[in-house]
Amino acid sequence: MSVRRGGEGRRTRLARIGKALENTYGRPERRTRRDLVAGLVSTILSQNTTDVNSRRSFQDLRERFPGWVDVESANVRSIESAIRRGGLARTKARRIKQILRDIHATTGKLDLGFLRRMSDDEVFAYLLALDGVGVKTAACVALFDLGRDVMPVDTHVHRVVGRLGVVGHPRTRDATFEALRVVVPPGESLSLHVNLIRLGRDLCRPRDPGCAACPVRSECDFGRSGEAAEGP
Repeated sequence: MSVRRGGEGRRTRLARIGKALENTYGRPERRTRRDLVAGLVSTILSQNTTDVNSRRSFQDLRERFPGWVDVESANVRSIESAIRRGGLARTKARRIKQILRDIHATTGKLDLGFLRRMSDDEVFAYLLALDGVGVKTAACVALFDLGRDVMPVDTHVHRVVGRLGVVGHPRTRDATFEALRVVVPPGESLSLHVNLIRLGRDLCRPRDPGCAACPVRSECDFGRSGEAAEGP
């Protein structure tokens, strides 16, 4: 997952897009989590659910189990019951328990602090080796919990970036992630990630996108083309 050089024209275009989005939504503040295990678990709980339900399920889990060793030693049904409000509780419960077991087995404790001393590529290699951790989850931990300059790609970012056409039209979220890694301006991953999601929720919806009110329409292949509302 090494970052390649090049793409200066696309990097400049992304910088303009980022600035226009900040003029509309503001510049997000960077906040990092001290407990990296909590960061990983909360990211898993955020999969395929709303932010509200994700936070609720994480709070419920912490209230039910005082420490991560308690979650690791609990049976799956107890974990499932605790995180039910987040959706997909059975799958996430099994995944969380197994991940905690794997972390304990490889490190001798339930602590991911060693990731702070690793390079980005090493962080991704470790996290992606955990069952149930994909590229987006690893990137979220890298950005939000480790403070790395890495830009996760969720459904909204993938859709908006595909419409913008700034890195072409990658077919998958992971392909969009790899394409963006070489062109995101240094220090702008957090701002672009958060504000592209905001744009995707507010205006650049899957159907009936609000192109007329879009702050980056002048930079958007889709918005300039007058294509039908059904987007990528």
